[in-house]
Amino acid sequence: MVFWLVLILVTVWAAAALWVQFPEARPVALAVLGLAVLLVAWARLGPGWGWSGLAVLMLVLSGWFFSLQPRQDRDWAPDVARIVKGRVDGDLVHLENIRAFRWKSAIEADEAWTSRTVDLSRLDGADMITSSWGNPKIAHLLVSFRFQGEEPVTFSVEIRREKGEAFSALGGFFRQFELSLIAADEADIVQWRAVPREEEVHLYPLSLTRDQQIAVFLSFLQLGNDLNEQPAWYNTVTANCVSVVWKLAKVLSPDLPLDLSLVLPGKLPEFLDRLGALSGPGTIAEKRARSLISPRAREMPPGADFSAWIRQ
Repeated sequence: MVFWLVLILVTVWAAAALWVQFPEARPVALAVLGLAVLLVAWARLGPGWGWSGLAVLMLVLSGWFFSLQPRQDRDWAPDVARIVKGRVDGDLVHLENIRAFRWKSAIEADEAWTSRTVDLSRLDGADMITSSWGNPKIAHLLVSFRFQGEEPVTFSVEIRREKGEAFSALGGFFRQFELSLIAADEADIVQWRAVPREEEVHLYPLSLTRDQQIAVFLSFLQLGNDLNEQPAWYNTVTANCVSVVWKLAKVLSPDLPLDLSLVLPGKLPEFLDRLGALSGPGTIAEKRARSLISPRAREMPPGADFSAWIRQ
């Protein structure tokens, strides 16, 4: 019984991995897998060396899967074509590859990438931004850093899609996407989600000390530099927009506990509120209602400053 259960699990896992990795040759890939599984089953029922056959099958499949390496040189979708990188010089941080697209629709934009120098001594606060569509328990997470007299810088951990690719939760388990860190201005990345994509966007001010704000900002910067040096795989659970930020936040609290919000990001505000990390008075329900910015973003008049407008 144990043998057949293991064989079924291995077959399901392998079928999903092959389905993701060979979109143009799925019938052939699945046929080869099916033949291999039949041979293992025959070995179990006939000669009696089924466990040996299963071990060989698992070794071949795991060897192939873990040989897949993330890359930098794919034909990337324009919005994830670059990953932020930077250099620290005292209080000054010189940033490259900041996205400043101006979106005309959910899929069309006037493309622009900029460089910028920010002064950490003028860091004035940090905000967590959640963006959800459909199920409120599922959300994308962004972190925005405010600077006195300057535009905020927003970081977003995302899949690095190739041209023509779309997000797939299944693909995220099976090394379909590389991991990307986007730095952008809010008039790009927040406005895009709130207006043309019509998502429900909330902005929560975070209760962090200046030293904590700087530590998290520099942790994002280090992640961007690391990904420019060595690409990494996105994973739907272990390396997504929330789990990566959770790992970065451990610079503030090494004993930061695991939480259900790592797989249900829409529940992250409740988790952070329990930790005392959300600013402002009231219950979490009141903070959530106060934080909703997408309706206001859709009412912004032409020429207004987006970051100032959504915070009024």
